[in-house]
Parts: sequence; C-alpha cells; structure tokens
Amino acid sequence: MTETNPDAATVSAVRSCRDALPPTPAGGDVVFGFDGYVDTVRQVRTDIDGETTEPLESLAALRDRIGDAVAADSSLALDWHDRGRRAGGHVCHLARAWDRLEYDPTLLGMLGKPQLPLFDDEFGHLETHSLGEPGYTDAMEFEDGKLMLNEEGDIRQFDWETLTSTLGRETLVDAIDGTELFGIGYWAMAPRLPSVFDGLRDDVWPSLTDPPGHVLLDPADIRKLNGDTVEAMVEATERLDDVATVTLSANRAETRALADALGRSQTDDPTRAVFDAVDVSRVVTHGVYESRSFTASDTASVAVSPVADPEMTTSAGDHFNAGLSFGLVEGFDDAEALVVGNALARQFVVTGTTPTYGDLTEAVESYLGQFD
Repeated sequence: MTETNPDAATVSAVRSCRDALPPTPAGGDVVFGFDGYVDTVRQVRTDIDGETTEPLESLAALRDRIGDAVAADSSLALDWHDRGRRAGGHVCHLARAWDRLEYDPTLLGMLGKPQLPLFDDEFGHLETHSLGEPGYTDAMEFEDGKLMLNEEGDIRQFDWETLTSTLGRETLVDAIDGTELFGIGYWAMAPRLPSVFDGLRDDVWPSLTDPPGHVLLDPADIRKLNGDTVEAMVEATERLDDVATVTLSANRAETRALADALGRSQTDDPTRAVFDAVDVSRVVTHGVYESRSFTASDTASVAVSPVADPEMTTSAGDHFNAGLSFGLVEGFDDAEALVVGNALARQFVVTGTTPTYGDLTEAVESYLGQFD
C-alpha cells in the first residue's frame, strides 16, 4: 500500500480518534517485562574526499560493500558515528513512552545486578525490579532499515524459575494486580518464555483480584528460533489468552516471518494468516505504509505516510506498540488505536524523542496532513 492520499477508512479512523482523545489520559498502572538492553545507536559513514564523510544511506549500499569485499576476497572496514547510548528493549522503551503518556509504569527487567546507573538515572522515579544482567545492542541505522548486533545478557536463560526465585511470587502478583496493561517482549530474545506464560496463567492469574485488561506480546524477529521453539511459544501464548486478552503485535517483516514459520507463507496478508494460525484475541501488524489489526469481530487498516528524513528509527516499533496499547487501554476501537500507534511512532521517528501526551494529540490532529 503506497498511496499518497489516505483512503476513506483512514480518514474516518483519524477523525474518530481525534474525537476520542481525552483532554488528559485516564492514568493508572502498567507493567512491562522482562528484558533490558543498553542500546548504542550508530550511523555508518563513508569517505568522500579523505577529509569528510557522509552517511552510508541504505542497507542495500551496505550489502554492496560486503559483496564487493567478498568478491575481492578481502576484509571490509567501516567507520561509524556514535549517536548516543540509552536504555533499550521492550521494557525500557514501553515504560519510557507510557511514563510520557502520564501513566505509572513498573519495570521488571534485566537492569543489572546491581542495577546500572543508566537505568537508575532514567527510571529512578518509577518502581523497578532487576532480574539479571542486561544485553547490549549496537544499532546501525539506515534510511531503509537497521542492522542490530546483540549481546543477549541474561534474557536468553530467563524462565519461570528464574522469575520466581529472583523476584518472588508475591512481589510478582503485587506488581501485576490492578494494572491496566502487562507488556512482554520479546519472543525472539527469550526462548524459554513459554514456561513464564504458563506460570503466569496457572500460578499468578488465579491470585489476581484485578487482572490487567490487556496483555501485549511482541515476538520481534523469530527467524533465529527453531521450529520447535516457535511452536512451543505459540501454544503457550494461546494458553495465556485463555485467561487474558492477548494482543500480538509485530512489524510487517516479523509478521511475515511468523506466518512462514507457521506454514502460512503462501499469502498476501500475513496479518490475517497469523491471526488464523494463532488463537489469540488480536493480531496487529505495523509497517511503513499501513498498520492492520485482526480480531474475531473486526478488521481494521490505517494508512501512514513514510518519513522522508527520519531522525531515529531504532525502537519505532516499540513506540507504535506503546501508542496502540495506550489506545486500547483508553477504550478506543481498533482503528482508533492503530491511529494512535502510527501517530506516536511517526512523531518519534521525526524528532528522535519520545512524545508527551501533548505531542501525541498534536500528531493525531495533524495526521492527515502528512499525506500532502
């Protein structure tokens, strides 16, 4: 979908979302688990005249550089520019966004033992519980995507036993009870998550007096997982949906990879394919040109205009998920929630800064103008 003008469904969704946005958010508690990363964002540079450089613009250009080196049977040296370090991963990006949206996040993540100053400095005003050592990510950004190199930390070995022995069952119950949203990421980085999902379903949910209204799961890029692990992850996710309203949200490439892994590769609509294959309440796909949502009773699609000169793309998907889940928690319908997700992510990509609620309302107000 590459139209320069929004379709009628998008126009209707945006107008409805404008009316639905309250003067101030409802507020409340949200909780996120279980990863944690130290992200270093980098920009690959190429030499111009021996004295100046310019960005290497695309992943395709990087591919060509690598191909040339392979063909010449030689090494390849690349220069890069460090654009800063920040707390990353599902837990930190979602908590940062929801904090800006005037809710009260709790972080259950890999924040260091003891907790690293990087996480203290940003999230010291929030409730945090560290479950282990963080991973480290070098994210090389290009105009058409990014290359991310990860050192995983403790998340790869994380399971139900680790969670309960490190945090304690009662602390976990207290952290989740009464929250509006429980976000968990990422399938791809934590292959033992099925044990966590089953522990939550069997041991935690029965003890909750006020369980979360929504559970958000981000699979990320599952191509690194083998077929048995993906199957176990899907089955445990379906069991969790028996007791919770689960939304599975991924970008288009990740959704396509999941559809392929589930034997649904022959389809033009990977969102629908994943929804048909995974028995959960909602499947959402977000992309450069549109976002889509499937539930048993509704299908929604909302267009978005690509950003020509992005300031930052690393964690754009997390910002979409923050906006999407914010809309769901605030009681919006699926199309309106997609608008919020698109608007929040686009505002972040344009500015490189996590939006406030005021920024979000302005982004929704000006949404249709992005297609001009």
